[in-house]
Amino acid sequence: MTLSLSRRRLLSAAVAGGCAALLPAMPRSTLAFARVPGDPIRLTIGRRLLDVNGQAASVFGILQPDGTAGLTLDAGQRFLVDLANRAGEDSVIHWHGQTPPYLQDGVADTNRPMIPDRGTARYDFAARPGTHWMHSHHGLQEQRLMAAPLIVRSEADRGADEQEVTILLHDFTFRDPAELLALLVGTADGAAHDGHGATGHGATEQGAAGHGAMDHGAMDHAQMNHAQMGHAMPAAGTGGGMVMDLNDVEYDAFLANDRTLADPEVVRVERGGRVRLRVINGATSTAFHLDLGTLSGEVIAVDGNAVRPVAGSRFGLSMGQRLDIRLTLPAGGGAFPILALREGGPQRTGIVLATPGATVTRLDGQGDAPTEALDLGLERQLSALTPLATRKADLVQRVTLTGSMAPYAWSLDGRGFGAHRPILVRPGERVELTFENASMMAHPMHLHGHHFQVVAIDGRPVVGAVRDTVLVPMMASVTVAFDADNPGRWPLHCHNLLHMTTGMMTELVYDGFA
Repeated sequence: MTLSLSRRRLLSAAVAGGCAALLPAMPRSTLAFARVPGDPIRLTIGRRLLDVNGQAASVFGILQPDGTAGLTLDAGQRFLVDLANRAGEDSVIHWHGQTPPYLQDGVADTNRPMIPDRGTARYDFAARPGTHWMHSHHGLQEQRLMAAPLIVRSEADRGADEQEVTILLHDFTFRDPAELLALLVGTADGAAHDGHGATGHGATEQGAAGHGAMDHGAMDHAQMNHAQMGHAMPAAGTGGGMVMDLNDVEYDAFLANDRTLADPEVVRVERGGRVRLRVINGATSTAFHLDLGTLSGEVIAVDGNAVRPVAGSRFGLSMGQRLDIRLTLPAGGGAFPILALREGGPQRTGIVLATPGATVTRLDGQGDAPTEALDLGLERQLSALTPLATRKADLVQRVTLTGSMAPYAWSLDGRGFGAHRPILVRPGERVELTFENASMMAHPMHLHGHHFQVVAIDGRPVVGAVRDTVLVPMMASVTVAFDADNPGRWPLHCHNLLHMTTGMMTELVYDGFA
């Protein structure tokens, strides 16, 4: 009998063979059961091959010994992990959404060491329940898919009668990410972009003025190929006089669990069954509208934190953010696409939920028209099930989001990383930060080591969601509050990787770690 392998299966087999060389000699059937309770979980940063619309692509991965991407922990299970680096270059992994001790937050800086190629690092801390993820925090490795889900179940999850489906979204380019960024900043090569803010923009006082006059025509879009700047549109309510930048880059593909709509993942589900979608926007610089199609669902958690349910069939999701959505499938069954629509463009990706016997029809990777810009409509509806205790803020500070597309340089308070002024706090303080966006582009702001509550939008008080990443649209402001209960030097940055790399980052610093 002749065994026929599709291109995708052939690539997967090649990857499995490559990974097997990194593992001890043992039957594959025993790999999933080889771990003794109390022993560390083994994760490996390595390289793998993907088939992206018929073309082979070499990318990174974060895998368990059995080839499972990422990590799922049961309720009460400790985050005890040995992370082996087999990527061929130095790296470090940030546990996005977790609140570990300072030195265990994987970030490339002088205080927290990198993991050298062929090296291993151990992590050991109490895991925070929820839908989270893991990704490189070194250079541009995240753009090359060094990212994976990190799911920590709660006791309530364990008893829930529902099927869990995790979706990791990403934007993809065949280009070297350093070359892509070099085209945006107008440099000859991308070799200087290895660290945070390493392009030299940190020494420039950019300020908040004059952004409306930026020259978007200064770059020859026709010559930028895959790295050309993305779409812009008039800002709402401006009569077309102000230009909103929606996307930095025109990508080659958009992925959901490593696949495009040319060959989407089909998840088998029960007729009339209940499904919990755990959706992670791991894209480097792309926001999405999550469209449930004919289904309706309820957002029950954001960034791993429970909220009062918000019903709908379409929800915005910026870079670094997560949504947990509960939905019930029709008793009659069928095939139900769950699509992620690119903000400001017609491109889309996604998966398909299908009941037994349902016919799955071909899906187009292009929608009928570009989507609108993400706004704070959902954010205004969200409220935490477990809000912060009522308390007056000890420290109130404003952080202005500054920068422009031309020149391509992003900053906080007019200062790039390296010339930044850290936010100094004391242990135990209630801290209130107001992010004021003075640029023509939205920025998802992420704080390491903490979760904050949204307490005001455009100056109007709200009792909002608890989360770790919040979208701040152009010319808008969002205020967040948190308790300083995890001392260290914690990055605070835009979760658009290209913005962070060109300087849009500062630090939250507790006394004793300055």
